[in-house]
Amino acid sequence: MRLHAAAVLSLSTLAVLALAGCSDGSTSADNPTSSASASTLQEGKNARESAPLSSAALGKRLLDEGDLGQGYVRKPEPLKRHDDVTVTGCPALEKLGGDAAVGGGLDFPRKAKASFAYADGGDSEVSEELYSDTGAKLSEGVGRIFEAMTSCPAYQVLAGSTPITVTPQNAPALQLGDERWSHLLTLTAGGRTTLVKQTAVRTGTVVVVVSGSPGLVDAHLLKAVDKAHHAG
Repeated sequence: MRLHAAAVLSLSTLAVLALAGCSDGSTSADNPTSSASASTLQEGKNARESAPLSSAALGKRLLDEGDLGQGYVRKPEPLKRHDDVTVTGCPALEKLGGDAAVGGGLDFPRKAKASFAYADGGDSEVSEELYSDTGAKLSEGVGRIFEAMTSCPAYQVLAGSTPITVTPQNAPALQLGDERWSHLLTLTAGGRTTLVKQTAVRTGTVVVVVSGSPGLVDAHLLKAVDKAHHAG
């Protein structure tokens, strides 16, 4: 079954398939952890009453090099992307592929993305995606993909000519926003293994998705959520 790249790859962080050369459930945020800042909570209340943001507005709320700290550089968007990939071994993802082929999945029209790498050439990478739509559409779209991606113990992805084995597992997420989803993906190709964490947080009409090395995702998630809902 073919999966539309914009629908699945953008959320699954299979972009980290530099190897090649779906949820712990959504929950309410009635009891946020102490690490959530007061401004994040207040901005979240405001966001719940706001209209969806434009792609241009989302772009201004992405993390930048100054937010990440010294040594990180923004990666340029690839000039060419795979139009599709092939997924086998997971019926839920194969079913999702049928929807994605006609514009489903995370193919929200209002979106922005940035990816960063450590300047010394190390493997540390982190990326952020912002999406905006009605709360109901975001909840259904993001939740559906995260659930599908963790519905099977393992599956295979053919990206270009490189086969990758993906082993997903649920992961805890900070009690931020209205809903949140998180998982770990173990990507194995050509004898090399990469561990990727991906966490999505929806607050009102905006979803923040932070992906990359688990430690970096945990370190920058709160800042990303806070900046995404900071007007200006």
